[in-house]
Amino acid sequence: MAYGPFQGAVEVHSGGLPPWLAPVARAAETVEPTQLSRFLPPEDGAGRQSAVLVLFGEGRRGPELLLMERAGSLRSHAGQPSFPGGALDPADGDPHGEGPVRAALREAWEETGLDPHGVQIFGVLPKLYIPVSGFVVAPVLGWWREPSPVGVMDPAETARVFTVPVADLTDPEKRATAVHPAGHSGPAFLVESALVWGFTAGVIDRLLHYAGWERPWDRSRQVPLDWRA
Repeated sequence: MAYGPFQGAVEVHSGGLPPWLAPVARAAETVEPTQLSRFLPPEDGAGRQSAVLVLFGEGRRGPELLLMERAGSLRSHAGQPSFPGGALDPADGDPHGEGPVRAALREAWEETGLDPHGVQIFGVLPKLYIPVSGFVVAPVLGWWREPSPVGVMDPAETARVFTVPVADLTDPEKRATAVHPAGHSGPAFLVESALVWGFTAGVIDRLLHYAGWERPWDRSRQVPLDWRA
């Protein structure tokens, strides 16, 4: 399935990025999978290939990230903020080639109405694994060179689409450790009336760290999650 009007070749390059994005582009070129997560794709190739779009833009308060909040009625990850993204379709192409980039752009268009023509893909992070769902996820990095209107395309799947200033993501007062009743924990962000945790928060946390944007924060500050999370 082609994503909207965009059917041209997908090019990944870091030329012409704003100077503030240069540290992220450099990190994407050098970061190792184990530096991003302890959950890596199964060696036997198992797992559903998928991709998310980590889209950086320029907002009223400076650099920002595009996120969406899943509908509260969904069976899995209800109400959880996330990057736009999803599983690869056969038409997206080679999962080991440009497939993840095409899937990330297609899913973002389907979920938020984003015009992929205005996005410059400047990197793809190593693939990570989400054990609870069995997804093998490629985080695709984009620069929102020409912003387009975005919003909820399907209320049954998405509650809202919003942007978060990087200044808020790096604010120590908006950071915490999310603790699940099952015992595992991870970074969390309390931003835009939302609690960002799980896979999405983990990717943001590592990007902030390796881009040199991270500020010291109180890792003992905990936010409990419930069993439905």
